[in-house]
Amino acid sequence: MLKQTQNFLRKNRTNLAIGAGVLGSIYLGANYVLGKLTEAKNRMASDRIARENLRRRFEQNQEDCSFTVLALLPTATERILELLPVEQITHQLQEKKAARLAKSGAPSEVSFGALSIKDDDGMSIKSLKSEPPPPTGEGKPKKTKAQLWNELKITSITRAYTLIYTLALLCFLTRIQLNLLGRRNYLSSVISLAERDSDAAISLENNENNPQLSQEDYDVNRKYLTFSWWLLHRGWRKLLSVVEVSVKQVFGPLNPRDDISMSQLRDLTMQIRKTVEGDEHFSWLPFLLPPNGDEDMVLREAGVIPEHITPDPTGTSQTSIFQSSAPLKRLLDETSDLIDSPPGRDVLGQLFEAGFNVLLEEKLAEQAFKVVAMPTPGNVDREGRITEIYEVPPDAKTKVANVLAVVTRQAHLIGNGIPNEYLKAMEKQQDLTGFSAIIYSNFDLAKASPTD
Repeated sequence: MLKQTQNFLRKNRTNLAIGAGVLGSIYLGANYVLGKLTEAKNRMASDRIARENLRRRFEQNQEDCSFTVLALLPTATERILELLPVEQITHQLQEKKAARLAKSGAPSEVSFGALSIKDDDGMSIKSLKSEPPPPTGEGKPKKTKAQLWNELKITSITRAYTLIYTLALLCFLTRIQLNLLGRRNYLSSVISLAERDSDAAISLENNENNPQLSQEDYDVNRKYLTFSWWLLHRGWRKLLSVVEVSVKQVFGPLNPRDDISMSQLRDLTMQIRKTVEGDEHFSWLPFLLPPNGDEDMVLREAGVIPEHITPDPTGTSQTSIFQSSAPLKRLLDETSDLIDSPPGRDVLGQLFEAGFNVLLEEKLAEQAFKVVAMPTPGNVDREGRITEIYEVPPDAKTKVANVLAVVTRQAHLIGNGIPNEYLKAMEKQQDLTGFSAIIYSNFDLAKASPTD
């Protein structure tokens, strides 16, 4: 039996060797394939975790943007309300009304809150054009009722529209700033981990034990965020002057006693927007960031650098604080590029549209034109609520004075409302989220590395 087995093996040793080789190859090949499959599976799981962590970080970053806007907005709102004191003008009109009622009865009127425009006021208010005020006993000019109503009209509309633009610009700038810093900080933590452990591969996964930002990174981030000071203190003033000129041209001829339809109000508002927003090549950069050379001034006015540190005008003895920080300069340069980019201008246009839509199509429709909101079948917002729309009938009209009353109240809600319906409407714009995601996920180490 043993001899037969030996003969069999001797005769078939070639075939057996080939078979063993094939089996061995199959075994090795199977192990290789299984190893690659396991590696691919682990890599896919790792990528999935990385994407999920990045998504969570991104969403948190957008929430931070909302809180930041609400924290910064009152700074500009307070100054706009002070410069355009609609309530002060209203008080003067109330005093005139009280004095008039003390002398005579109250004829037919058009209400503006506690105010009214009377048909037998003893003066013509058909055009409400400026007229020389009669001198008072103290030698100071005293504005007529027509002049006060005209001032109220221009001031109330200018204030509300300026606040909508300011809110939209602040929302836009904050999204750019916090998403650029979110990307920069994330890359900084990843690079720090890789430098700490040379055997560790750079991974876009979340790590709860990531090292804190270095003092240099923190300082750069703080200075960069400070540049919102320009919009909050200077940019809105430039914006207000443009809006005011346009409002005077468009709304100037209107009389508070006149009737106005929603279509007319939309047309007038669109005329103002076209003047303020310009064409597709219009740049919002001067409203959002300081001109070249004023960067140190912003840092100094915001208290980031001491006031006594001022650059030498000749540039021979002291270097600009801003120019000496390459990471800070790079952040401002990228911010400027994003503001002037075609996608950036498109996003801003949508934010403006969302803000004016809330004012006109919701607040004025409901409160001035007295239209009841109707639910829209099939439309559900992010909170799961059925959305409602206000459909103003074509023949629906209201007094201009009623429009002014609503606009005056809404100005406070635009600038100080919590929750802020205008900000929520702007943040629902899908292109804003997409624009923010592009900024946050642009992991270009050559441009964004904080270690340069």
